[in-house]
Parts: sequence; C-alpha cells; structure tokens
Amino acid sequence: MPVRVNDTVIPEREIAAEMQHHPAPTRDLAWQEAARALVVRRLLLDAAAERGIAPPEDGTLVAEEAMIEALLDDVVSVPEADEESLRRWYDANRARFRSKELWDASHILIAADPADETERRTAEARARDLLDRVLADRSVFSALAEAHSACPSGKQGGRLGQVTRGSLVPEVETFLSALESGQICPTVVKSRYGMHVLWLHERAEPRQLPFEAVREDVARFLRETSWRRAVHQFIALLAGRARIEGVELDGAAATPLVQ
Repeated sequence: MPVRVNDTVIPEREIAAEMQHHPAPTRDLAWQEAARALVVRRLLLDAAAERGIAPPEDGTLVAEEAMIEALLDDVVSVPEADEESLRRWYDANRARFRSKELWDASHILIAADPADETERRTAEARARDLLDRVLADRSVFSALAEAHSACPSGKQGGRLGQVTRGSLVPEVETFLSALESGQICPTVVKSRYGMHVLWLHERAEPRQLPFEAVREDVARFLRETSWRRAVHQFIALLAGRARIEGVELDGAAATPLVQ
C-alpha cells in the first residue's frame, strides 16, 4: 500500500532515501520510521501552507525546514517558568547538578600492542624501571616523560592537565580514583594502549552545584521540554484531522523534525 497524506502520495524512493537517517534492527523497522518522519513533514508543510506561509520556491530540504520552523514559531508558544518553578525542579533533581570528580595528573605511556605478549612484557619492564626512578626522585618525572612517553602529553612533561571521569581509559581512571593527592601510583598500570606510570598531583571531589550556577541550564531544559511537548501535541492534532494511509503514525515520528 502506498503511503499517503490526504491527497499527497509519498514516493517509495523518498522513503528509501530517508531510511539512512533512521537506523533500526531491521530494514522493515527503518522503512516504517522513515515513512513516519516523512508523513510528519508533509503534515507540517501542509499546515504551513494553510496558514499562508510561502512554500519554498526551490523545493530544497533546507527551504522546507525553514518553512516548518516558521510554522512552529507561529503556532507554538511556550511560557517561561517562574523562579519558584525553577527552584522546585532544581530541588527535585539535585543529583543532576553535581560537578564531576576532577584529576590533575601526569603519566608516562610506554606503548605496546595488546595482541603482542612479548612486546607488552618488554613495555612493562621499561615502565617498571621508569616507575622505580620516579619513586626514588619525582623531580625526574618530567624529563623521563619527554624522553620516553608515547603520548603527546610527553612534550609537556607528561602533564594531562585537569581531566574528568570518562575522558581517560577505565584502567587509568580506576587507579587515579584510588590515589591520594600528590601520590605516584606504586604499580605500573596496564591498558590497551600499553603501560602507564601515573602521578596524581591533585584531586577535586564532586560537589553540589548551587542553584544560582545552573539556573539558566534549568530554565533552558524546562523551556525545551515544554516546547517539545507542545510540538508533539500540535502534530497529534494535525494527524487526527488528516487521512493517513500506508503507515501508522506514533509519537516517536515527530522526533527527527523537532530537534
């Protein structure tokens, strides 16, 4: 059955082209999602035309997006949350507003292929020697990093700067999280990249961010949430008035068009 919105037929070739934007476990699911997205687009373009918003002369997707944006600007109005609502939402979601654990660290990386056991044993021996030298005299760490580290940070004496959880390989983060400020890790740390000699200069523990620091983020989130809800309701209204054939429209279909 062809996909149709009122009197407009959506060609199969357009649905096939749209499928690249809708990855799914099966081709049929991707086709369904693509068809739904194009149905929503057609509903919005038709609504824009009904409201006197000029159709794009060149028919390009960019022009159509501008037409849809103009329509939504015209029909969707989202009130700003008042101060009490912002604070109430912040208080109910305080866990979302904590700073990440912050590490100021350095390392020396002796690179080794994870599939080459001989290379990894050699790299571990080299790293162990370097670790023994910096444990005896940490003032040589920077020079050893510049001379031996396979990481670009070696050019800065091994300094990684301030890093947060999720920015380093898990093995390194596990050891950094266990070190005290100023401590050099007493063991060589192994990762898929090779062997690491670690030095944690300082750590900053996670802390609760005050409302004043995140007020604009809260306001933006609530504004965008309200806008999406309003757009969803508007699309549902259009779909309820339209004759749609060949595909069932659901709420998820609006997502690609209302980022």
